[in-house]
Amino acid sequence: MNSIFFEFRQCGVSLKKEEGVSECTGFEALYLAALDSDVSLITGVPGYPITSLMELFLRKPGEKEPVEVSKDKPRFSRSPASEIPRDYSARWLTNEKVALEIALGASVSGRRALVLVKHVGMNLLSDPLITSITHTIGAGLVIIAGDDPGAKGSQNEQDSRWYGRIAEVAVFDPANPNMAYRALRRAYELSEETRTPVILRVTAGLEKSKGKLERLPEAPTLHPEFDRTIWKKRMVEKHQLFHSITYPLLEKEAEGTYLNEVRGRVAENTDLSKVKEKATENTGHASGREHEKIGIISSGFTSSTVEEILKKQIKPHAEDSCPEISHLSLTLVNPLPLEKIKAFLKNNDKVLVVEESEPFIEEQIRIAGKVYGKKTGHLPYGQVKSEDLEFALEHIGEEILKPAISAVLKAGDRTLICNDCPYLPLYHLLSRLDVRVAGDMGCSVLSAPEPLAAIDVSFALGSAVSVACGFGKKGIAIIGDFALAHSGILGLLNAATTGCDLLVLVLQNEVAAMTGGQTVPDLSKVVEAITPDVSFFDIDTDEERVQDKTGEVIDRTGKMTYETEKTTDRTGNDKEARNGIEYHIPSTRLSELIQAKLALPGLSVIFIKGKCRKY
Repeated sequence: MNSIFFEFRQCGVSLKKEEGVSECTGFEALYLAALDSDVSLITGVPGYPITSLMELFLRKPGEKEPVEVSKDKPRFSRSPASEIPRDYSARWLTNEKVALEIALGASVSGRRALVLVKHVGMNLLSDPLITSITHTIGAGLVIIAGDDPGAKGSQNEQDSRWYGRIAEVAVFDPANPNMAYRALRRAYELSEETRTPVILRVTAGLEKSKGKLERLPEAPTLHPEFDRTIWKKRMVEKHQLFHSITYPLLEKEAEGTYLNEVRGRVAENTDLSKVKEKATENTGHASGREHEKIGIISSGFTSSTVEEILKKQIKPHAEDSCPEISHLSLTLVNPLPLEKIKAFLKNNDKVLVVEESEPFIEEQIRIAGKVYGKKTGHLPYGQVKSEDLEFALEHIGEEILKPAISAVLKAGDRTLICNDCPYLPLYHLLSRLDVRVAGDMGCSVLSAPEPLAAIDVSFALGSAVSVACGFGKKGIAIIGDFALAHSGILGLLNAATTGCDLLVLVLQNEVAAMTGGQTVPDLSKVVEAITPDVSFFDIDTDEERVQDKTGEVIDRTGKMTYETEKTTDRTGNDKEARNGIEYHIPSTRLSELIQAKLALPGLSVIFIKGKCRKY
């Protein structure tokens, strides 16, 4: 049965659909690929840019149309994405490690699973991910990691492709909707062939891109379960088995897949002498540059940017026409197809590596020489725009004394905290306290820059409590209720059991405001079980639920306004917004409650409830 199943899967992917070609976005293509791959479970943790992908799976089903089944043809779904029967379970979770662990449970029981996280979430799930590689899994499991080149909605610019090398798993980095669809379809097959998870990296550029999609036959519904015979081997034997059998399969896949292809204006089998002659006829001259063979290696959405630039270059009468630029577009980037890259380098005089965010490919091949990119200063780190690529092509081969700066940085935009945030009085209060404040990667991190300057440090989602535990004297940890549920509760548990001297302010707005307003579990009873000193304060109504007297209510009508500047919203779109912040003067009740708790030894927690005005 296993051999029949294997052959059918391989045959299914090689067949092409003759009808039903449609246009969709990159994320819609991934959604359809998951449906056609018979994915049973989707878990995810909200965060830019991955939130909008999960929302496709969470949509309420519309009218369902039947799936066409024929005895003579493979099965295809002709229904629009919104009308396809959904035979899966999709859920938001608060922690990426938990999301992967649930998916692993589905995989070992023979159900295909999909995990959706943003790039920083890869840090948390890396523990079970790396172990699962040698432990092996069952049914296909794919992790879609949403990277954020340009850091439009994130605390850093992390490149998830590196986890391919750390965990030694396959990493796909598709350029457009059609490649995204095919990459995810193949990822599930490869996952089951190697019994390892697979990573598929996406960016906001892919989300917004549109293109034609040709869907493939639906995957069969029978998938492998976990093979317990792996327990016959010791850990060291599992590791040796992986490197002798499994990883070579991944390397073979990278070299042979059609998803890694030479395209663009000149393929490797093109007669370059004829191209030169044609270029000279069209431009009326032959410069030294025309006798050079320029190659571009790219991956992900930057491959689409490269293609756009090459289309501009091939205008018949353009004086800057570059007839000998060839383009190696990589979709499967780990393992790298080193033999294919070696041949590409041999066939070109200079090679530019175009990628976001880090020099992942460039670092691995630059020892060959004649390789240009981020490390040589031709391209900026982070997001790469078309003007960045044009600069690099214009100066390829030259020594760059001043490294390129991304066009994204030149705008100087900044995401600001909402003007009507209910916690503005609290932030103004914190800015005036002579105490160190650890913030979190929720909305509170937006209060760190001027003019608020309310928090001092912020490192990761859920980190505020543990960071504040390390302060030399009693300080404040300000953490949102989502961050508390994500991982902050572990820091609080440690603070309670080790006797940390700390005041924790939990901003209880009951939603994940930075990532789309997802609901948050109420952990107040859990916190009360951990530490006895817990107070509650409603910042909207000024009602405090504590026994001790904390002060008198005063009129809160003060206002303060700051300058106006150009900003970006949480999805990276430009907007004109005031950096003017109208705020109410902090209540004496809240101010004195915080001061009283700071004066006490040990651990204190205040839940400060406030309704988010956006959700």
